[in-house]
Amino acid sequence: MDMARQEDAQLKKKLQELLESDKDLRGYALNADVVEGEARLQGTVDTLIEKQRAEELASGLPGIKRVDNAISVSTDGPITDKEVELEVAQELAADPRVNRRHIGAESVKGTVILQGNVRDPDEIEAARRAAAKARGVTEVTSRVRVREPEQTLTELFHSQVRNDNE
Repeated sequence: MDMARQEDAQLKKKLQELLESDKDLRGYALNADVVEGEARLQGTVDTLIEKQRAEELASGLPGIKRVDNAISVSTDGPITDKEVELEVAQELAADPRVNRRHIGAESVKGTVILQGNVRDPDEIEAARRAAAKARGVTEVTSRVRVREPEQTLTELFHSQVRNDNE
C-alpha cells in the first residue's frame, strides 16, 4: 500500500471514530470514506444541525482537504410545513441571541426562509443555527437584513446640522 493510501486509511479511521464518539452523532450509523484527503460522509440524521456538525468534525480534522457531505436529513414519518414552522419558532424562541420580533420563519418543503430586520449580524447566524435544529429542516436560507440602529433625536439633529454646513 502506498503512502497516500495509508494516510487516507488513517484519516478514515480517525474520522469514523470522531463520528462514532460525538455525543450528538453517535446514535446514527454514519459512514466516512477518505480518498486523496477528501472525506465523503454518508448516512441519515434527523436534523440539519447534525448534518452540519458531521461536516464540521470532518473539515476540522488535520489532513482533510475537502468534505463531500452526502448525509441526508430525514424525519420519522411525514412532517408538514406548518409543523416545521412551529418547531423552528420554538427553536428561535429558545435561543437568547434571537429576538422573535426581529426574525420570522417560513417553510417550503423543508427549506426554511428566515425573514426580518436586525441590527446585529450575529443574530442572523444564531437564527440560522437555531432553525437548523428543528425537525424537518433540510436547508436554511436567510433574507434577514441588517439595519443601522435608529438615531437618537440629538444624533439626528447633529447630522442635519453637519449637512447644512456642507
